[in-house]
Amino acid sequence: MPEVRQETPDDAEAIAGVHVRAWQAGYAGLVPADVLDRLNVAAWAQRRREVGTTAPDHPFRTLVATDGERIVGFGTFGPYRIDQDRDRLDPAYGEIVSMYVDPTYWGHGIGRTLLTASIAGLTGQGWRTMRLWVLDGNHRARRFYEAAGLRPDGERSVYQVPRSPGQTPVGLDEVRYLARIDDGRILADTG
Repeated sequence: MPEVRQETPDDAEAIAGVHVRAWQAGYAGLVPADVLDRLNVAAWAQRRREVGTTAPDHPFRTLVATDGERIVGFGTFGPYRIDQDRDRLDPAYGEIVSMYVDPTYWGHGIGRTLLTASIAGLTGQGWRTMRLWVLDGNHRARRFYEAAGLRPDGERSVYQVPRSPGQTPVGLDEVRYLARIDDGRILADTG
């Protein structure tokens, strides 16, 4: 069983590696291959450091799942981002901003462990309703969240994936999920 702990500043490179590998495997066929091929772990690690979720006063928290010393997954949660903008927050709702597992660990319960820990983090901070966004075409993730008890709430968005300079970004349809939560678990009634 994986252990879950709070992210530390030294984890940025390992988290970025999981993030890139999960995008490349999970979004193949959804995100253009040229975008996935040019993903750069070092650049994503630097971006993580700049976002600064390890700072005690940061509104978002990242948990990592480990297999021994190896980080095999992570989840970030905090207040709901209005229009997915980290500078415009709605404190009435919690949100799981991201959750990724290294593809070599898919199907090993890491995602479920991270989801449970993230929900516990949200309820520990006082939220009783959570939201998250998932790519409409990401059927694996959608099945995972629906099996856990989350339900689409009817809201949709388009996530703009940047491309190489001079190329038009790719818009990917997203679906928002909702769940009522309490005591670190999803309640059956999401209404």
